[in-house]
Amino acid sequence: QVHLEESGGGMVQAGDSLRLSCAATGRTLSSFGMGWFRQSPGKGRELVAGITSDDSTKYAGSVKGRFTISRDVAKNTVYLQMNSLKTEDTALYYCATLAEGDWAPGNYWGQGTQVTVSS
Repeated sequence: QVHLEESGGGMVQAGDSLRLSCAATGRTLSSFGMGWFRQSPGKGRELVAGITSDDSTKYAGSVKGRFTISRDVAKNTVYLQMNSLKTEDTALYYCATLAEGDWAPGNYWGQGTQVTVSS
């Protein structure tokens, strides 16, 4: 069993930065691929950024060059550094384990943290 807890969301202005954290308990995250997903009203859930167990990364085109996913094995935490935020980044952000060998979400999700970007 893995428990994931996100933090770091908030209300910011366009152009600002935020860093989201996803702390895990129960198992070490180094054995999982991890992803940050987001969902906003009227839109489907999308993968924002993912990192595999061997540290390969993938980004949605809309965030490439602005967002960076990373992990701290010692802290069992995954981060999403978000720079140059845009109003269209407003969403509920979730971290989740990834399905083995895939970028699709796996079995474990956090409760989400809200990011609101105003113009």
